[in-house]
This record gives sequence, C-alpha cells and structure tokens, in this order.
Amino acid sequence: MNAPDAMPLAGARVATRLPARDLDRARRFYAERLGLEPVDERPGGLLYRCSGVEFALYRSTGASAGTFTQMAFEVDDIERVVSGLKRRGVVFEEVDVPGLRTTGGIAAIDGNYPTKGYRAERAAWFHDSEGNLLGVGEPVT
Repeated sequence: MNAPDAMPLAGARVATRLPARDLDRARRFYAERLGLEPVDERPGGLLYRCSGVEFALYRSTGASAGTFTQMAFEVDDIERVVSGLKRRGVVFEEVDVPGLRTTGGIAAIDGNYPTKGYRAERAAWFHDSEGNLLGVGEPVT
C-alpha cells in the first residue's frame, strides 16, 4: 500500500454539519445570540466561517439528541466570551457529575492533548435553537 492509500483522510479538511429542523430559527439564533452570519447559503443549508474553519447548518427532519458536544469554539478568554454570550441570551449548561462540575457555567478539565502543549482546559456548553450541544473551550498553559 502506498502512503496516500494508507491514510486517505490525513490531508482532508474537516467541516462540521449540524442539523436544523427550522433553518430560519437557527439563522436568527446564530445571528442574534452568537453574532454569526452565514458566508454562503443554498436551499436547505447555511455555511458559516470562523477563523478559516467552516461549519454548516442543514435542514433536517431529524433532531439532534443534544447529549454530547457536537462542535466547539476554542477561545483565548472563556470568561469574556461566556459573559458576552450570556448578555446576548445564551443559556449555559450547569454540570455536576463525578469528575466534572461547572461554576458559573464554566468547568475546569484536567489534562489536555499533549501535542497541543497545554496542561488543562476550561470549558462551557450551551444548546443552540435546534438542540445541538455546542462547547466553548479555553486551553490552559
């Protein structure tokens, strides 16, 4: 097997796709609550871009379970971002399970991916208008 055949996705770009039962409602949520506007659209889909990375919302008859993080935004100052989003009406999840507890919507998570060079992460989670669970994370050095 030659190198490209051994790892055919290693050079691929990753793009998140999130379902939306009501695309107009989702567009309003992402604009009003998150301050994001689509950079492109097509029938049944909205494309967003943040720092060169893309994600899309697509019209779906199915609903997200919203029980796990489907997409996360990595930020430099989680307290500033969470505070700003709360002012815009975003409601953050409060979590209290063994090994994970939020305070003011923000959790401290020990460890991080060693290759990223951080020792921990601070994180917060919220649901969008369509039930998708989104995260906000700040690496800790």
